[in-house]
Amino acid sequence: MLPSGRRVDRVTALFVSLLAVSFIIATFDVRADGQGAGAALRDGAQVLFTPVQKGIDYVTRPIVGFVDGIADVAGLRDENERLQQRVQELQAQLNESEAMERRVQELEAINGLEPPQDIPTVTAQIYAAGASAFDQIRYVNKGSADGVIEGQAVIDEDGLVGRVDLVTEHNARVRLITDPLVSVGVRVQDTNETGIVSGQGSGPLRLSMFRASETVPAGALVMTDGSRFPPGIVVGAVTESADIEVNFALRTSVDPAVRISQLDFVKVVVGWSPLDADVEAPDGPLEPPPIIDQGFIP
Repeated sequence: MLPSGRRVDRVTALFVSLLAVSFIIATFDVRADGQGAGAALRDGAQVLFTPVQKGIDYVTRPIVGFVDGIADVAGLRDENERLQQRVQELQAQLNESEAMERRVQELEAINGLEPPQDIPTVTAQIYAAGASAFDQIRYVNKGSADGVIEGQAVIDEDGLVGRVDLVTEHNARVRLITDPLVSVGVRVQDTNETGIVSGQGSGPLRLSMFRASETVPAGALVMTDGSRFPPGIVVGAVTESADIEVNFALRTSVDPAVRISQLDFVKVVVGWSPLDADVEAPDGPLEPPPIIDQGFIP
């Protein structure tokens, strides 16, 4: 076993030797302008550690890409949500524009409507329906202050809508032609024969002709005959051809010309009432139909 003094001398000598060698290598490296032993050692270290660096890069690159991908996905999701919200906003604006365009078209159509015989009319808007879907009534925003009275005809650009059956100063109730309480004297355009069209609550109207002598063809236009409504207003078209039955009665159905579910703006024919018609009933002048009061929305 070596004494501790000699061990210290050896360590000291080894340290001094390594220090001297390092100084010599550094000196040669500086003098050789980077081409000495230091450069060789650096090159050797680079050659040695390059495969290790490539291995680390091979392992870590997918991880880095995955993390970057997650960040990109999050960003794309936010962008997608923003774009979807923008699309919804634009769709709402488009729907509003289309609704406004339809209202303008309806107003243009109703204002361009020329009632038969140039009878004065008042344009009104429907603002409410009946209390239930089975009620065949509508409420309009014009009343007695505008010249509206009970019994007057209500029309739109397609044809007869119904009749006014209740009036206040600024509102009126309209009973639709689909209501069973409404009967309309009509004339079949193809045969020029008259009959009565009545509502059935929903669906087609019913045409009854008690003095018909000719077959009523399908598609024949049916118009008001001037008994309770101004003459010449379109009511609808015959759906099925019909022949005279026993007792000279003819019955078939009529599709209403008006689109009940799409009613918005209408015209009340204020310049004509049933009393204006030169029609005599067996018991005297034709009276307006009775009013059945089912409540009124002011």
